[in-house]
Amino acid sequence: MTVLAHRAAASDANDALTRDALAVLQPGFEGTTAPAWLLRQIGAGLTAVGLFGRNITSPEQLAALTAQLRTERDDVLVAIDEEGGDVTRLEVRGGSSFPGNLALGAVDDTTLTRDVARELGRRLAECGVNLNWAPSADVNSNPDNPVIGVRSFGADTDLTARHTAAYVEGLQAAGVAACTKHFPGHGDTNVDSHHALPRIDVDLDTLHARELVPFRAAIEAGTKAVMSAHILVPALDPTRPATLSPQILTGLLRKELGYEGLIVTDGMEMNAIAGTYGIERGSVLAIAAGADAICVGGGLADEATVLRLRDALVAAVHEGSLPQERLAEAAARVRALAAWTRGARPDARPEGSRASGIGLTAARRALLVTGSTTPLSAPYVATLAPVANIAVGDETPWGVAAELGSLLPGTQAGVYPEGASAGDVLAAAGDRTVVAVVRDAHRHPWMTRALDALVAARPDTVVVEMGLPQAQPRGALHIATHGASRVCGRAAAEVIAGA
Repeated sequence: MTVLAHRAAASDANDALTRDALAVLQPGFEGTTAPAWLLRQIGAGLTAVGLFGRNITSPEQLAALTAQLRTERDDVLVAIDEEGGDVTRLEVRGGSSFPGNLALGAVDDTTLTRDVARELGRRLAECGVNLNWAPSADVNSNPDNPVIGVRSFGADTDLTARHTAAYVEGLQAAGVAACTKHFPGHGDTNVDSHHALPRIDVDLDTLHARELVPFRAAIEAGTKAVMSAHILVPALDPTRPATLSPQILTGLLRKELGYEGLIVTDGMEMNAIAGTYGIERGSVLAIAAGADAICVGGGLADEATVLRLRDALVAAVHEGSLPQERLAEAAARVRALAAWTRGARPDARPEGSRASGIGLTAARRALLVTGSTTPLSAPYVATLAPVANIAVGDETPWGVAAELGSLLPGTQAGVYPEGASAGDVLAAAGDRTVVAVVRDAHRHPWMTRALDALVAARPDTVVVEMGLPQAQPRGALHIATHGASRVCGRAAAEVIAGA
């Protein structure tokens, strides 16, 4: 072989390596149209893009955006974090048309869960989205969990497993790949991995009997992707979080559970990784451990980040810390999923109104109503509002004020942040009946104190718990919605208004 031929072969090999490094990235971007740099990188080998609320204003705009992305390659994976319920990107400015997992678990009708997931998937597919970072398969065994809560189907392992499987089946029946998360289970934590590294100190028997059961169900249901959790599980790996652990991703998920699909990391800029390993080293370690795709872009959303991660992966191959075969295998799995989405044939949409109104139907069925009250004319809605976790975001409206106002003209409302008291609410309410709306009151002592004082001062107070219900029902009327989506608020407002 001539010198020129050697150089050409080396150049081709390096080009293939670079394309593989790009293929395993799932970056985000700013804006509602695709920036030039993103289209350029898709042309260079980038195979997936992640969308967030900042990228979406309407279904029509989203469809145009995804069509723009596919001008560079028609098999690009367009991913989104659309759980429905509290975590929505499609309807980030108005609230979701679907209840979340906890509401579906409260109903405990797997046919309903499957139908809700299929309808959500159909709406995603219509907009050109073909990979959904959902469902959460976490068993919410710790009620003080600050990041899972209503995103889980519940604290019961078997219930969580059967609804996880139903959700996967429904979503993929619409031609959208499911990404079951957060492996090996984020439910027994009291730390948010967006801020720090959570730790789960349970033995192997507990993990297999509780955390892993829903993931086994998802694998049996054919989930196309699994997302790793940034959590430390010493019983499996005492030193590295799951996202970076060969024992967990390769040993447990691949070999023991027999999973063959795509493994996606949770966001690498989350502090559990970025604050301990850094995103470049973390990304290399994740691919080496068995992950196939690197999710980044919730906070870092520019070309410089993509190039930094690409170059870190290429350098790791050259240095020998990342086998080239492992990177090529990861890239091949990404491309295989992209090929599946191109060939997916969605089920036909059910006839009639069931599909279009299924979110509100499910939200109504999920309500747990205790007590009664006389019909209200123009109440005062006091929303006791905790700081939202990053996964939910603080830009999505929640509560019952808007929905109740549409049913009872003259309704007045106020929002009360941490530190507010019952006296603040009563001063604003005057002689109106108070509707106190809370979210995870058991996790916020200030909220519990204010609520108790309100009910003591005004026994006719209506209480709406839109988070994880834990305390005994209180107030003349108590409604647990099992989630804070728009349709959950509507369902509660209907009860209050006697509609």
